[in-house]
Amino acid sequence: MVAEEDTGSGREEIPSREVSVVRDVAADPDVVWDLVSDLVGMGRWSPENRGGRWIDGATGPTVGAVFRGRNGIRWRRWQTNVTVIESDPPRRFAFRLKIGSLGGCDWSYDIVPTSNGCRVTESWVDDRSPFLAGIGWLFTGVGDRAAHNRDTMERTLENLAAAAEAI
Repeated sequence: MVAEEDTGSGREEIPSREVSVVRDVAADPDVVWDLVSDLVGMGRWSPENRGGRWIDGATGPTVGAVFRGRNGIRWRRWQTNVTVIESDPPRRFAFRLKIGSLGGCDWSYDIVPTSNGCRVTESWVDDRSPFLAGIGWLFTGVGDRAAHNRDTMERTLENLAAAAEAI
């Protein structure tokens, strides 16, 4: 996904800074919140995340808790530490990846009740510095992070919905 920016000398495409994917799920919002806030088990839904563990004394999804996630794409593997920045069951769960002054990103899940269950919106907000965005592909193999995330987010919510609807 790209946006156009008028640079005065023509139009230039710049990467999108935010991606959101929405999915209706025929399950109770509490069930869905329990699944999206289970970062240890996130690898069951996400094609890129491989799970991980709570660290620094954290035991679950509370604001300020730190989680070390394991990720992978094909043969590449890496770990990241994220901090829970919002935990409002069963409405919203969000965490932040921050690499010092290089920036990072925020991930969030918003859950809204519907007559048939709930509507889940997964969002990614890119706050990487140009340097971090430029070298990220060396570690992940992903050149267009926004397009890649849109695809994996759609698959994550599809897998999440199947699991939640089976409960």
